Parts: sequence; C-alpha cells; structure tokens
Amino acid sequence: MAYKGKFNPLNPNKYKGDPSNIIYRSLWEFKLMKYLDSHSQIVKWSSEEFCIPYRSPIDRRMHRYFPDFWVEKENGEQLVIEVKPKQQLVPPKKPKRQTVKYLREMHTYAINMKKFEVAKEFCENKGMKWMIMTQDELGVIG
Repeated sequence: MAYKGKFNPLNPNKYKGDPSNIIYRSLWEFKLMKYLDSHSQIVKWSSEEFCIPYRSPIDRRMHRYFPDFWVEKENGEQLVIEVKPKQQLVPPKKPKRQTVKYLREMHTYAINMKKFEVAKEFCENKGMKWMIMTQDELGVIG
C-alpha cells in the first residue's frame, strides 16, 4: 500500500465534505480513516476540511493550519485530531555542530508547536476536544 493516496469510505454519508476526495498522507492517517468510517460511535468526520489561522514563529507571517481530522461522536462530543510521529512532539537533540538536518527539524518543531497551541485554543473556544495521536495511540510500529 502507498503512503499517500485516496481513501474510499464504505460509509460516505458519515463524511462531512466531499467523500470522493479524501486524501491520506500517511499509513497512520489511513488507519484512522478506516476506524472513523467504520466505528458505530462516530456519526460524522472529515479530514483537512477546515483551517485555523496562525502566525508562524519563523517568518512572523499569517498561515493556515488544516488539522488532520474533525470528528463528531454519537454523544455529541467533537474532536479535532492531529496525527504525528512521536519524535515530532519533542525538540530535536542539539548536535555538537549545527547541521542542516537539525535546523530543519527545529523549524518543523517550532511550527508544529505553534499550530498545536492555536488549535488547542480554537477547540477550547468552540467546546471541542483537541488531541494529538501518535503511533502509540494508533497501535502501529514506529
């Protein structure tokens, strides 16, 4: 299976948006999509269907953040979920000398932390729950 592709839901009526244009960008996202599509307690869900504006800590300009998932459960609870590898949730270890790889990882980390900060605030203001799912929560290796 490819790491990126189109997801074809078995229950397109549960998808909030265009069910013929659902894109997954990792096998972890694909796994969560299958769960959301088939789980009876999930009444609606979407993937990257809305954006949250944020100011980048790198260039200080406004950007748009599209969270991976929005979910509505049977009990009315709404969740916004971001799927990320565990290693992107902690600052990269600083090497003895600064490398391009380290600078790229720091850049990614700083932007992710800003996105997560504004997403959490957005969710609190809207009465939704914010969560980040890693390979641990998704039950996958690595």
